[in-house]
Amino acid sequence: MAARRSEAWPLAVTVTALVGLPTLVGGSRYLMTLAISMLVVAGYAVAFNLVFGRTGQLFLCLGALAGVAAYGSVLLADVAGVPLPAAIAVGVACSGGIGGLFSWVAVRRRLGVIFLGIVTLAFSLVFTNLLVGGRALTGGETGLLVDATAGSWLRDRVPAYYVLLAVLVGYLLLDRWLERSWLGWAFRALKDDPVAAELAGVDVVRAKVVAGALGSAMLGLMGALFAVHDGFLSPTGFDFGEIDVRVLVVLAVGGVGSSLGPVVGAVVVTAVDELLRPLGQLRLTVYGALLIVVFLRFRQGLVPAARGLGRRFGARRARATP
Repeated sequence: MAARRSEAWPLAVTVTALVGLPTLVGGSRYLMTLAISMLVVAGYAVAFNLVFGRTGQLFLCLGALAGVAAYGSVLLADVAGVPLPAAIAVGVACSGGIGGLFSWVAVRRRLGVIFLGIVTLAFSLVFTNLLVGGRALTGGETGLLVDATAGSWLRDRVPAYYVLLAVLVGYLLLDRWLERSWLGWAFRALKDDPVAAELAGVDVVRAKVVAGALGSAMLGLMGALFAVHDGFLSPTGFDFGEIDVRVLVVLAVGGVGSSLGPVVGAVVVTAVDELLRPLGQLRLTVYGALLIVVFLRFRQGLVPAARGLGRRFGARRARATP
């Protein structure tokens, strides 16, 4: 029971800080836009952590999966006249179905981590080319305006921030629930040794397909909500360099496999990006150097490193207590 409380209080503190963030920034349009972007990246990272951090499936099409739901929702709502909630549900289901299919194929064909990464990266490139080539429907490189939420409260920064925050908190709670369920046990067994897990009775196909489909649906939901808030879609907003690389860095900084790692990583990376912005051309050089230092000093990420430090400090206090 004490262990559960020790795991729950960092989540409660983090959520409380994020709830008060709009008040802290004083209604600044720029800072609220930055905060919304941070929440979206954190949501993507939580979803990817479920797929890769829990089950070792390397999906390199995060932007494409988010884009499938975003473009699907907007086109269904604006072109076909489908109600926005139903359109988002269909788009999210499509993203989840594609992710589940990738996992099923990877297990059935016994694709390794690298080969699955190559297959999903190819899908990402194909998806981007389809968006650019389908100019009549998607707007191509010019982009596409979203009419479904024009003038609604979803376009306002503060309400949209709290909607995205609620979704992010839901993702974190879902992650904690999965970790304590039979699926969590199956995920840990798969991550440690897939062959031994299968011999122990773990349904490898079911566990990986659930993780792939659920994580992809989470990516799709966050992508669709951000699209209807932002009011504009473009292929560059969902390409590999824009989303996948950033999410990989966020997860590596925060800690792969840890529940709060994606959120901590998103906060740190967003803050560092903003602090280094005045450096201009030197920004990427300094940013790269800082990442190298972090990866060398905290190889498992900041959250696992903080937990290890806390355990060592507690052990020292216990030994010092007479």
